[in-house]
Amino acid sequence: MKKALLQWGPANATLLIWENRITPKTIFWMTQNVTPYSNIWIDLKEGPLVVEIPPKVLGMINDIWGSWVADVGFTGPDKGEGGKYLLVPPGYEGGVPEGYIVLRPKAFEMFIFWRSFPDEHGDLKPGVDMIKKTARVYPLTSAGNPPALTFVDVTDKYFCLVPPTDYTFWEYLNEVVQAEPSNSLDPITLGFFRSIGIRKGVPFAPDERMKAILVEAAAVGAATARALTFRMRNKEAYYYENSAWRSFFVGNYEVQEDGVLILDAYSQAYFLGGAGTTPAEEQKMIGQGSQYASAFVDAEGRPLDGGKNYKLHLPPNIPVNNFWSVTVYDNQTRSQLQTDQDWPALNSRNEGFRLNEDGSADVYFGPQPPTGKENNWIQTIPGKGWNVTLRLYGPLESWFDKTWRPGEIELVR
Repeated sequence: MKKALLQWGPANATLLIWENRITPKTIFWMTQNVTPYSNIWIDLKEGPLVVEIPPKVLGMINDIWGSWVADVGFTGPDKGEGGKYLLVPPGYEGGVPEGYIVLRPKAFEMFIFWRSFPDEHGDLKPGVDMIKKTARVYPLTSAGNPPALTFVDVTDKYFCLVPPTDYTFWEYLNEVVQAEPSNSLDPITLGFFRSIGIRKGVPFAPDERMKAILVEAAAVGAATARALTFRMRNKEAYYYENSAWRSFFVGNYEVQEDGVLILDAYSQAYFLGGAGTTPAEEQKMIGQGSQYASAFVDAEGRPLDGGKNYKLHLPPNIPVNNFWSVTVYDNQTRSQLQTDQDWPALNSRNEGFRLNEDGSADVYFGPQPPTGKENNWIQTIPGKGWNVTLRLYGPLESWFDKTWRPGEIELVR
């Protein structure tokens, strides 16, 4: 993610905005096409930074290890009103002035990510304009005369924020170990890194034998994480018995239960299926926020095949205060599937989407649309596996008490 963001400009000075929502051109984990995203890379090596968060956004700060630092916006200390955050680097011993929301991350580098929202007319522009008007990042020493922040619209830009699965993975990891304080990560994990030659202050120079092992390990590690994700064995991850629908998180936002790390779920939640974590993901607010359910197999437990046709039935009284959406992802990139459609997604606000007479909804998947169902269809690609996520915006009680449940992904024969 660091390398992807910094190609557009330097850290602390360049805010990327997907002004017209993120498209499949951006390879980025588990994104949605409903609200604009913003993302900026932060580096505290030169000292404390002031970050002015815009009002009416929902976001988080995670460090370079993927650990949660803080929420910003609606679920953060500013409560959606906007506010001045002061990020203080590790080891800093200088004074901290009053008037800021002070955060002390363990690492020097991190990203700040947030969503803005459409207005009451569904217009995205006012939220984006507010970001450009109010978002600022600058050194504390420049608080009296802060420099301008550069905004880059990357809506239609091709670039990749998903990590490599070849030898480059280890080179990237070594860069982080060398750049960050050792106490920014736990000793056991750093011990694993040390065992393969990645050690702070020591050149990473594996011999040919070790390099061959690491090349294979990167591929096997990625394949293992996919297997754990696509065939999740933690039964508590599933919303219902004998169902494919499940949450991407097991336990709490740190993927722990009673202080114990849930290893299989940790692999998928942190390293394969998404980027970033926040305690807000645990919040279950009736009529507010959002809830996600993902499926990786069909009703008979078979992987979803891009060359076949499927149907998803959502029963009447879909439990949303706002709206719902369905998005298809590429199993390889875990990002939006690249097809002839602008987005591999549908939501209940789409113009032309047709509900059934009883208020239920049918969504179709396949290489070609069923006749007369074109507006209810998401395209898939023959020869390519896919998975799907159902999002409920403003979920209602019947979602949480499970008196309403979505149908399974049914193969159309």
